[in-house]
Formats: sequence, structure tokens, C-alpha cells
Amino acid sequence: MSKINDLMARGTALLGSDYAILCGAMSWVSERSLVSAISNAGGFGVIACGAMTPELLDTEIAATKAIAKRNFGVNLITMHPQLFDLIDVCAKHGVGHVVLAGGLPPKGSLEAIKASGAKVICFAPTLALAKKLVRSGVDALVIEGMEAGGHIGPVSTSVLAQEILPSLADEVPIFVAGGIGRGEAIAAYLEMGASGVQLGTRFVCATESIAHPNFKKAFMRASAREAVASVQIDPRLPVIPVRALKNAGTEAFTVKQREVANRLDGGEVDMAEAQLEIEHYWAGALRRAVIDGDVENGSLMAGQSVGMVTQEESVADIIAALVQQAEAALHARG
Repeated sequence: MSKINDLMARGTALLGSDYAILCGAMSWVSERSLVSAISNAGGFGVIACGAMTPELLDTEIAATKAIAKRNFGVNLITMHPQLFDLIDVCAKHGVGHVVLAGGLPPKGSLEAIKASGAKVICFAPTLALAKKLVRSGVDALVIEGMEAGGHIGPVSTSVLAQEILPSLADEVPIFVAGGIGRGEAIAAYLEMGASGVQLGTRFVCATESIAHPNFKKAFMRASAREAVASVQIDPRLPVIPVRALKNAGTEAFTVKQREVANRLDGGEVDMAEAQLEIEHYWAGALRRAVIDGDVENGSLMAGQSVGMVTQEESVADIIAALVQQAEAALHARG
């Protein structure tokens, strides 16, 4: 067995894949085409449910099953108002892995997922929450640093890895995410105790990705420093920062925050509605960029690893390159 296979053994056993390389759930990007391509190439694709209705998710899972020859998962957002209906859709299709993101899972959600026989993977932004999730019975964790694209926390990947892996890597498989663009970084996190990794930005410009050519070009032209985090303008409105390439859409989000904060002050919406409105804004802005190709006004969610995305290539070639780089790094270290 190769070194990378040996170090990823717990991750691949959990996922049922050749390599414990998950694709991050990116709204509009992580759909049937990319998800099935990643799973078929030996990685593990994850459908981004995002703001989908149960009916839309039902259709997407069915379409993915038709072309995916290997296991894939579904990412659900914990604050989705129809979370339990979405869990039922996953159970109906026999989805084997559900990834929960966006905060502490609501009461009963872990049990509902496990009742179908599926494995539960949860995001853990802190050691305290990671320990709580492990006690709750999750099957694996994803620890994602602020270098990632999309919604981010305040702590870097390297610090999270140092805090969480030594404490919990022996208890559950842990996948490290955020800012990973090459195999050498994968090797380093595996040696620290991770069972695998998650990448999103690296797969956006895959041949199989349905992202608009304009969206892909923006990625291939960008440098790491252009992927910036959004600014929270009102402390009363706890908006989770989003990392994206800076454009006119970035400024539009600042205006949107002010508008929602004013409506919150006026009693027109409550806090939950305000946060949901922000989420729907991002979903729409991202669609304008990914699907319609409006890279000026849409949201160009990207991680800081975007500077390592320089060409369009197949998913199989991306995974092969990552594995070769990781394997070479591990052998070089003896």
C-alpha cells in the first residue's frame, strides 16, 4: 500500500472512495456533473443543497445517482427552514453520507440522519464544538480554516489543525479544508493526523464543472490576495463573512447589509429572517456569476488557493496531480 493510501485509510473506509479527497459543497457548482465526476475519479463528490427546496434536492440526487458509479454525499445547511424534509429526501434515496454545515445541528437532526443508516459528517470551527459533536455521535468532522472560499470562520487552517487534530484525530476521521491547492499540503495534514482533506476552489475550473467560462476565467486570472473576506458593517446583524474575489458585487453586499439592518431595526424582520435573507442574497449573487457569467455583479466565491488554479483540466487529472504531489512529498520525507 502506498503512503497516501495508508494515511488516508480511515477516511477512505468511511467514504468508500479510493482517496479521502472530498469536494467542498459549492452552491451552483457542486451539482450532478462535478459531483459524479469527482466520485467516479476516486474522490468523494458532495452535492451542495444550499437553499434548494426538498423537490429540487430530490431531482438533483436522482440525476446524480444516474451518472455516479461511486459513493457521493449531500451537504445540508443546518439553518435551512426545511432541514428535516431535506433529511427525509436523502433517506428516500439511500444517500450514505450527509454533511451538515452552518452551525450546531438542531435537536434531532443527527438522529434523523443516522436512522436512515447514513454517516454524519459535521463542520467544526472550534475545538470545543468539535468535542461536543464527537460526544453527540458524529461519524467524522471537517475543520475548515478562513482561507477557504464562501462562508468562513475567523481561524486559519493551520491553527485549527494544530488545535483539533492532536486532541480528536484518534476518535473520529477528520478532514482538513481551507486553502489547500497542492498535494504537499495534503501530505502535511495527513502526517499531522488528518484522515483526508476537502478542496473546493481547486475543482471550480474542472472540465466537468458547469461554471460559466467567465467564472472560470476570473479564477484563472486571480491571485491569492484578490480573494478577500466580506466585512460585517453592523455588529447587531451577525453575518458570517464570505470570501470571494473582489468586484462590484462585493460592494453591493455592503449595501444589502445596511438595508437588512435597517429593516431589522424597524421591526420588519426578526433576526432569523434577516440572516435567511442574507443567505438568499448570496445564493442569487452566486448564481449570477456561476451560471449567467456576470462576474462583475455576481459573487465570485473563491478560496485563497485560487492563485494555484491556472488552467481548465479534467477532474481525473486534478486528483491524479494532487495524489502524485502528496505521494512524492511523503516519500521525500522518508
